[in-house]
Amino acid sequence: MKVPLSWLREYVDLPAATAHEVADRLTMAGLKLESITSYGHDVKNVVVGEVLEIEELTGFKKPIRHCKVEVGEATPREIVCGATNFVAGDRVPVVLPGGVLPGGFEVGARKTYGRMSEGMICSERELGLGDDHNGIMVLPAGTPIGTDVVELLGLRDDVIELEITPDIGYALSVRGVAREVATAFGVAFRDPADVEVPAETEPSWPASIGDPTACDRFVLREVRGFDPAAQSPLWMRVRLSRAGMRPVSLAVDITNYLMLELGQPLHAFDRSKLTGEIVVRRAREGERLETLDHVVRELDPDDILITDQSGPISMAGTMGGLETEISDGSTDIVIEAAHFSATGISRESRRHGLVSEASKRFERGVDRELPLVASWRAVRMLAELGGATVQPGVTHAEVDVTPARIAIPAGHPSAVAGVPYSKEVVVGRLEQVGCLVTDGDDPAVREGGVDPTGVVTGGELAARLAVTGPDMITVTPPSWRPDLTDPNDLAEEVIRLEGYDRLPSVLPSAPAGAGLTEGQRLRRRVGRALAEGGYVEVLSYPFIGADDFDRLQLPADDARRRAMRLANPLSEDEPLMRTTLLPGLLKTLVRNVGRGFGDVALFETGAVYRPRENAPAAAPVLGVSRRPTEEELASIEAALPDQPLRVAVVLAGEFERSGWWGSGRQASWADAVQAARLVAAESRVELSISADQHEPWHPGRCAALYVGDTLVGHAGELHPRVIEAYGLPPRTAAMELELSRLESGMPGPVQAPPVSPYPVATQDVALVVPDFTPVADVEAALRDGAGELLESVRLFDVYAGEQVGEGNKSLAYTMRFRAAGRTLTVEETTAARDAAVAMAADRVGAQLRSA
Repeated sequence: MKVPLSWLREYVDLPAATAHEVADRLTMAGLKLESITSYGHDVKNVVVGEVLEIEELTGFKKPIRHCKVEVGEATPREIVCGATNFVAGDRVPVVLPGGVLPGGFEVGARKTYGRMSEGMICSERELGLGDDHNGIMVLPAGTPIGTDVVELLGLRDDVIELEITPDIGYALSVRGVAREVATAFGVAFRDPADVEVPAETEPSWPASIGDPTACDRFVLREVRGFDPAAQSPLWMRVRLSRAGMRPVSLAVDITNYLMLELGQPLHAFDRSKLTGEIVVRRAREGERLETLDHVVRELDPDDILITDQSGPISMAGTMGGLETEISDGSTDIVIEAAHFSATGISRESRRHGLVSEASKRFERGVDRELPLVASWRAVRMLAELGGATVQPGVTHAEVDVTPARIAIPAGHPSAVAGVPYSKEVVVGRLEQVGCLVTDGDDPAVREGGVDPTGVVTGGELAARLAVTGPDMITVTPPSWRPDLTDPNDLAEEVIRLEGYDRLPSVLPSAPAGAGLTEGQRLRRRVGRALAEGGYVEVLSYPFIGADDFDRLQLPADDARRRAMRLANPLSEDEPLMRTTLLPGLLKTLVRNVGRGFGDVALFETGAVYRPRENAPAAAPVLGVSRRPTEEELASIEAALPDQPLRVAVVLAGEFERSGWWGSGRQASWADAVQAARLVAAESRVELSISADQHEPWHPGRCAALYVGDTLVGHAGELHPRVIEAYGLPPRTAAMELELSRLESGMPGPVQAPPVSPYPVATQDVALVVPDFTPVADVEAALRDGAGELLESVRLFDVYAGEQVGEGNKSLAYTMRFRAAGRTLTVEETTAARDAAVAMAADRVGAQLRSA
């Protein structure tokens, strides 16, 4: 909304405030400033002149005229001009030598077309008054010669442009902004809508409301004998241009001017093109309308139309019809002003892609009391400026609407802001907005047992009233504020007018002993450990498509195929909530490889969404007028999916980089397993690993990850078909592990182990086992057999060849022994090692490898 400061001053007794000071006050009141544009402040030495003589110069490709112009000096000025729309005797604006036009354009005396030109005769565009550049601007005949044009035409002005949010539609008018400025400066406000409208009982053109849900007030007034050739006055054209609208014709300009001033859109019909009674109704199946933009539109049954006996003649509140538009020959005019459904106009505008100045206002809410006033002012201006005769009578069709009333404790704004406001301040600020405030709680305001504050119930209400005080007030919002429907809306008005800058910044005090939960600390530790291990964290969208299940080679009965479907997906290709982290990671890997990054190790931590058995098809949709009951919360919880937290990694290419120091090492399934070990180490749990077959991993290179008897994830090399389906590099490996299960198995606070001051004893042992024997089983047997003296056991070599026989493998371990209170003897260490070997032989058939 662009508002010229001079227009504001007509309705507000502003002190000597600059546009920037006004804008600052509006910003403090909650309106958003877009820009401030200054006009005419650099213009100087422009005066009114009278054309005395005109000499037509010949021999040029275009008309050139040499003029003598009287400008109130001792001798007339000689000026060369190319315009032909003026004659001798006309009064025109003249820039004298040394004068400056908008934009810093300086005019001097120079010789052109063989004659001396001492200045310049100006058009409207050259003076910054509009876009008209078709000819010279001709001033009224009686304009005094030599008068300063800047003062005469009001060229100096500042325009404040505001960004109007959907909840403050009243500010899409000079009237609304002027009221805010008057409140901000504490000065008087003169309402342009405060005019006396004659009490008329006779109808004008017949009209009725066919659908009360589409329109609740419809007003028609009529003028006859309008002069189609009448021009809009300069002051009106200037204001329209500076407010961002293009002047068209007097009739159209008047409706636009009043819309900008009052906020009430108006529409003018050519009376001679109307047939029969006008009815406001919804569209019927198959109806069409050619609008003013020459587009024939197929109408939707939900569209709001203005119709007569011929059918639709206008899309209400959006755009008029071409058939009844005002033309160059229109002399009899019917002015329409109405109050349409805000939601209806909003849907209609978006359905047809028609966003007009009228629809912007209607969809935000227009003052229901304006149609009578705005239509009366429109016909009066048509009479005064266009020579029309106002016909007696007015058509006023309306539907009864009960004014909204809101009962709140007087201390409610204080409870919301955390700042004490007295009852007098609250009442005073609400009355400044235009509300009618009465003492007491009106029981009729309460609906359905909702408490007076509209936001709290039961014991919470009692606690709130104990703080705010029991004084209740009943507030009736003004007709121009349809956005005030809730106690918190009223609280916001009090707070913003008192000043957002007066709200203290108070940091909440942290309760003692609070901090990160164990789960939050685990997630951070896991992220740091994987990052230190060479992985890069990514964040993928939690959405997947059904084709991801096929590319992962999941069986038809796999639980991961049961996914929650989004009601409004961002992409039709990914309408499901993810049940595994792998699709997002694999797509990110492909994207990186496609951009030349072939050596990639990625990880992601996030939730997956697994629908529960026998869960409701959809969660109930609850209102916001009160807190849900425990039963309603339980019904919502029952419809929600399980959301366990998981961590996953994918890696391809070189995991250890090659360079001048030597060749690197390709990533493999073992690195994916090691990533799981890193995560388990941060969780302080013992991870057991065994071979498994689980999609999407390779059936011979897949490891199942256990904590005790609980399966927590899988790791290994991906199946070749999965690699082909996603376009991944060969031998891509991945791991996915459920952090939620690890968290539940964590042993609690870390217990620092005792540190032994005695030396460690080391024993190496090589065991021959069948090649299908899991390494984890061998290690577990060694630990159980060695007993409490064993400090650690580490696999350092795996061998398969002729020396151990076909179908066997050799596993070499380093075993470290230490006692807490003494130095171990060789006999004790040897005995512990032998016990460990015996246990391995008993459990997995291991044999000591001979030298």
